[in-house]
Amino acid sequence: QVQLIESGGGLVQAGGSLRLSCTASGGTFSYYTMGWFRQAPGKEREFVAAIRRNRGTTYYADSVKGRFFISGDNAETTVYLQMNSLNTEDTAVYYCAAIPAAWGTVNDDRQYPHWGHGTQVTVSS
Repeated sequence: QVQLIESGGGLVQAGGSLRLSCTASGGTFSYYTMGWFRQAPGKEREFVAAIRRNRGTTYYADSVKGRFFISGDNAETTVYLQMNSLNTEDTAVYYCAAIPAAWGTVNDDRQYPHWGHGTQVTVSS
């Protein structure tokens, strides 16, 4: 059974940085697509970034492009989200998600059958 565990959230001042981690277990992740989504209070869950583990291809939402960077470790069990130049609009619960395939529409959360429980990121002004 695939399990995803996020870590690294917390409180940071605007302009600061955080790095989130997503540790995966219970599967072979070489050909998975790993994504990050976020949900702010009163808003729908939205796509943040994704990576195809087989080729390392990355995808970003326009709102985070140039500030957030997704990467994976060589063991293919951990995916990171480096978040820079954070602002108050980045405050949300961040979720790691996985598609057990190297395809799928990365920004459609319905494509992801596996989800972590989320980690809170709060950016203060």
